[in-house]
Amino acid sequence: MRGQVLGVDPRTGEGIVAGQDGQRYRFAPEDWAHRGEPAIGIEVDFEAANDRALSVFPMPTAPGPRRAVPPAPVAAPANDRNKYVAAVMAFVIGTLGIHRFYLGRTGSGIVMLVLSITVIGLIISAPWALIDMIRYLMMSDEEFAARYPRTR
Repeated sequence: MRGQVLGVDPRTGEGIVAGQDGQRYRFAPEDWAHRGEPAIGIEVDFEAANDRALSVFPMPTAPGPRRAVPPAPVAAPANDRNKYVAAVMAFVIGTLGIHRFYLGRTGSGIVMLVLSITVIGLIISAPWALIDMIRYLMMSDEEFAARYPRTR
């Protein structure tokens, strides 16, 4: 039989169902045959035995119209490094790789520092630093913060 939950005692879990036949049926927590708690007003299917509702199942309901929820704005990762400071460092003392140390890229910073000892190394590290400067300036703030996060 089908019916509707009229009430549920939150302390004991016992409740009352109004059947389609106009009768009221009691149910206990062990009669509720579904995960979760019975709620007032939900449609149920049950087996009637005298004045008891046994094997009470909630009826699936058709989903109502859903309201479109705009996506939450994605906050930029917090970063205490500045892309403009890194770009100026790359332009002024870029061949030494100091901007790489500033951004936490110590491995490539050491390589640039070692390369700057020789003339041939300066020929390699100077364009590298110039390209780094241009990359930092072209990068969005969000991308810069995601690519060079502060790790402690």
